[in-house]
Amino acid sequence: MSVNGTERDVLELVGHWAAAEGAGDAVALDGLLAADFVAVGPRGFVLEKEQWLARYRTDALRNTAFRFEHPQVRDYGDTAVVVGTQIQEATFQGNDAGGRFRVTLVAVRHGERWLVAGAHLSPAAEAGAAAAAGTGSGGGGNGRDAG
Repeated sequence: MSVNGTERDVLELVGHWAAAEGAGDAVALDGLLAADFVAVGPRGFVLEKEQWLARYRTDALRNTAFRFEHPQVRDYGDTAVVVGTQIQEATFQGNDAGGRFRVTLVAVRHGERWLVAGAHLSPAAEAGAAAAAGTGSGGGGNGRDAG
Protein backbone atom coordinates (compact mmCIF):
# COMPACT_ATOMS: atom_id res chain seq x y z
CA MET A 1 0.00 0.00 0.00
CA SER A 2 1.45 3.34 -1.02
CA VAL A 3 1.41 6.38 1.22
CA ASN A 4 -0.20 9.52 -0.25
CA GLY A 5 0.96 13.07 0.47
CA THR A 6 -1.59 13.68 3.21
CA GLU A 7 -0.80 10.43 4.97
CA ARG A 8 2.93 11.17 4.77
CA ASP A 9 2.44 14.70 6.16
CA VAL A 10 0.16 13.50 8.97
CA LEU A 11 2.55 10.69 9.91
CA GLU A 12 5.34 13.27 10.04
CA LEU A 13 3.19 15.40 12.39
CA VAL A 14 2.48 12.35 14.56
CA GLY A 15 6.20 11.58 14.73
CA HIS A 16 6.99 15.12 15.88
CA TRP A 17 4.09 15.01 18.37
CA ALA A 18 5.28 11.68 19.85
CA ALA A 19 8.87 12.95 20.13
CA ALA A 20 7.70 16.13 21.90
CA GLU A 21 5.42 14.17 24.24
CA GLY A 22 8.21 11.74 25.07
CA ALA A 23 10.62 14.58 25.80
CA GLY A 24 8.04 16.59 27.74
CA ASP A 25 8.75 19.48 25.37
CA ALA A 26 5.94 21.99 25.96
CA VAL A 27 7.49 24.50 23.54
CA ALA A 28 7.48 22.01 20.66
CA LEU A 29 3.99 20.80 21.56
CA ASP A 30 2.70 24.37 21.61
CA GLY A 31 3.62 24.63 17.92
CA LEU A 32 2.12 21.23 17.04
CA LEU A 33 -1.27 21.63 18.76
CA ALA A 34 -4.14 23.66 17.32
CA ALA A 35 -5.22 26.70 19.35
CA ASP A 36 -8.49 24.96 20.26
CA PHE A 37 -6.87 21.56 20.98
CA VAL A 38 -8.75 19.38 23.43
CA ALA A 39 -7.84 15.98 24.86
CA VAL A 40 -9.75 13.31 26.73
CA GLY A 41 -7.46 11.37 29.03
CA PRO A 42 -7.60 7.64 29.77
CA ARG A 43 -9.81 8.18 32.82
CA GLY A 44 -12.22 10.56 31.07
CA PHE A 45 -10.79 13.91 32.16
CA VAL A 46 -10.81 16.72 29.58
CA LEU A 47 -7.88 19.09 29.08
CA GLU A 48 -7.67 22.13 26.84
CA LYS A 49 -4.39 23.08 25.18
CA GLU A 50 -2.95 25.20 28.01
CA GLN A 51 -3.85 22.53 30.57
CA TRP A 52 -2.22 19.84 28.40
CA LEU A 53 0.96 21.91 28.10
CA ALA A 54 0.96 22.80 31.81
CA ARG A 55 1.54 19.13 32.71
CA TYR A 56 5.03 19.51 31.23
CA ARG A 57 5.66 23.17 32.08
CA THR A 58 5.11 22.45 35.77
CA ASP A 59 7.05 19.16 35.62
CA ALA A 60 3.95 17.35 36.93
CA LEU A 61 4.16 14.77 34.12
CA ARG A 62 7.49 13.05 33.54
CA ASN A 63 7.98 10.44 30.83
CA THR A 64 10.81 7.96 31.09
CA ALA A 65 9.69 6.08 27.95
CA PHE A 66 7.19 6.98 25.24
CA ARG A 67 6.34 5.21 21.98
CA PHE A 68 3.52 5.63 19.49
CA GLU A 69 3.11 2.49 17.43
CA HIS A 70 1.14 1.31 14.42
CA PRO A 71 -0.47 4.63 13.43
CA GLN A 72 -3.26 4.24 10.88
CA VAL A 73 -4.34 7.39 9.05
CA ARG A 74 -7.80 8.08 7.67
CA ASP A 75 -7.77 11.04 5.25
CA TYR A 76 -10.86 13.29 5.12
CA GLY A 77 -9.44 16.18 3.12
CA ASP A 78 -8.48 18.96 5.55
CA THR A 79 -8.97 16.59 8.50
CA ALA A 80 -7.32 13.27 9.26
CA VAL A 81 -7.93 10.74 12.01
CA VAL A 82 -5.03 8.67 13.34
CA VAL A 83 -5.46 5.60 15.51
CA GLY A 84 -2.45 4.00 17.16
CA THR A 85 -1.04 2.56 20.35
CA GLN A 86 0.86 4.62 22.92
CA ILE A 87 3.20 2.83 25.31
CA GLN A 88 4.31 5.09 28.10
CA GLU A 89 6.35 4.88 31.29
CA ALA A 90 5.58 8.00 33.28
CA THR A 91 4.73 9.59 36.58
CA PHE A 92 2.21 12.33 37.22
CA GLN A 93 2.78 14.26 40.44
CA GLY A 94 4.96 11.38 41.60
CA ASN A 95 2.36 8.66 40.93
CA ASP A 96 2.61 5.98 38.25
CA ALA A 97 0.88 7.20 35.09
CA GLY A 98 2.30 4.72 32.63
CA GLY A 99 0.48 2.18 30.57
CA ARG A 100 -0.57 1.02 27.16
CA PHE A 101 -3.24 3.19 25.55
CA ARG A 102 -5.24 3.19 22.34
CA VAL A 103 -5.06 6.74 21.02
CA THR A 104 -7.17 8.59 18.49
CA LEU A 105 -5.63 11.82 17.20
CA VAL A 106 -7.50 14.34 15.07
CA ALA A 107 -5.27 16.36 12.75
CA VAL A 108 -6.40 19.42 10.82
CA ARG A 109 -4.79 21.25 7.94
CA HIS A 110 -4.05 24.86 8.86
CA GLY A 111 -2.79 26.54 5.70
CA GLU A 112 0.12 24.39 4.56
CA ARG A 113 0.66 22.84 8.02
CA TRP A 114 -1.00 20.01 9.87
CA LEU A 115 -1.80 20.43 13.58
CA VAL A 116 -3.14 18.09 16.24
CA ALA A 117 -6.64 19.33 17.14
CA GLY A 118 -7.69 16.56 19.47
CA ALA A 119 -6.61 13.43 21.30
CA HIS A 120 -8.53 10.68 23.02
CA LEU A 121 -6.77 8.03 25.11
CA SER A 122 -8.27 4.77 26.36
CA PRO A 123 -6.56 1.98 28.27
CA ALA A 124 -5.67 -0.74 25.76
CA ALA A 125 -7.39 -4.06 26.30
CA GLU A 126 -5.14 -6.97 27.16
CA ALA A 127 -4.77 -9.42 24.27
CA GLY A 128 -6.64 -12.18 26.13
CA ALA A 129 -9.51 -9.86 27.04
CA ALA A 130 -9.89 -8.71 23.43
CA ALA A 131 -9.98 -12.30 22.18
CA ALA A 132 -12.54 -13.28 24.81
CA ALA A 133 -14.74 -10.37 23.72
CA GLY A 134 -14.45 -11.46 20.10
CA THR A 135 -12.52 -8.38 19.05
CA GLY A 136 -8.97 -9.66 19.00
CA SER A 137 -7.15 -12.01 16.70
CA GLY A 138 -8.54 -15.48 17.01
CA GLY A 139 -11.60 -14.09 18.76
CA GLY A 140 -14.97 -15.72 18.68
CA GLY A 141 -16.77 -13.12 16.54
CA ASN A 142 -20.31 -12.79 17.79
CA GLY A 143 -20.07 -15.80 20.09
CA ARG A 144 -22.38 -17.98 17.96
CA ASP A 145 -21.39 -21.20 16.25
CA ALA A 146 -20.71 -20.88 12.55
CA GLY A 147 -22.43 -24.21 11.82
